[in-house]
Amino acid sequence: MYNNNFVEISILQRLAIMRIIYFLKTCDTSMRIIKRLPTDSFEMQDIKQLSISHTQLDKMKKLAGSYEKLFSRRAKKYHQMGLKNQDLSEKEYRRLLLDEYTFLKRPVVIIDDQIFVGSAKKNVSELFEAVLKLRD
Repeated sequence: MYNNNFVEISILQRLAIMRIIYFLKTCDTSMRIIKRLPTDSFEMQDIKQLSISHTQLDKMKKLAGSYEKLFSRRAKKYHQMGLKNQDLSEKEYRRLLLDEYTFLKRPVVIIDDQIFVGSAKKNVSELFEAVLKLRD
């Protein structure tokens, strides 16, 4: 009986981890997208309140394909730090994403083995399609 309870808890924890939205509460674009989603089955993480861990970022990278795909060039610090004129490596993208929450494209939504990064129309459209499939 103990083992069954342990397995049940592990499965529930795994499901919670597999449906997560990383967002910034002060980002109007992210919040506009999130308000259109049924968030009851998602874990929500405001990245300003709770920083992204190394493990979380590495999982995002695995799903997205690179740290660069997670990186926002719209962040004010990107321009302030003169990063526009630098050729950044994956290692540097990773370090910057961990050091400064505003460098993460927002929102980042993970649904099982799919990741949706940022607010581009195509990405948001694909996100809404994936969420609709969850309801089926």
